[in-house]
Amino acid sequence: MWEYVIGIAMVAITVTIHVTGATYWLEFAASRFSGSKNEARHRDLLSALIWSTVALIFLHVIETLIWATVYVFLPGKAGLAGFSEAVYFSIVTITTLGYGDVTLHENWRILGGMQAMVGITIFGLTTAILFAVVQRFWKVKYQLP
Repeated sequence: MWEYVIGIAMVAITVTIHVTGATYWLEFAASRFSGSKNEARHRDLLSALIWSTVALIFLHVIETLIWATVYVFLPGKAGLAGFSEAVYFSIVTITTLGYGDVTLHENWRILGGMQAMVGITIFGLTTAILFAVVQRFWKVKYQLP
């Protein structure tokens, strides 16, 4: 029962962090990188893409570390040796890489699946945001409708 409560709470926290962080970043990026309406320089697009990627990956790192911290504080550390192994497991899980060399205790494994599902979602959101950044500059540069 607790594994579902913790999992749902972690999914909500992860999505909230990602959406809030991405929203603030996009507001900042729009003010920082938007030039005149008639001109979108290649350098501006490159800067916007690089810094947007860095900002969004930073959000992923924070989210991964929060999941790892939760794993460490679960009873018996959920079968993980320590924080570094929890971080490793969290990275492998949130990216859906899933090596399987490190696993949670049987009663906590549902958390790994929930983290993988939210990982797919937030990485998809990151991809959509980066595409939106490119679209914005293409729209201005090529004067698309």
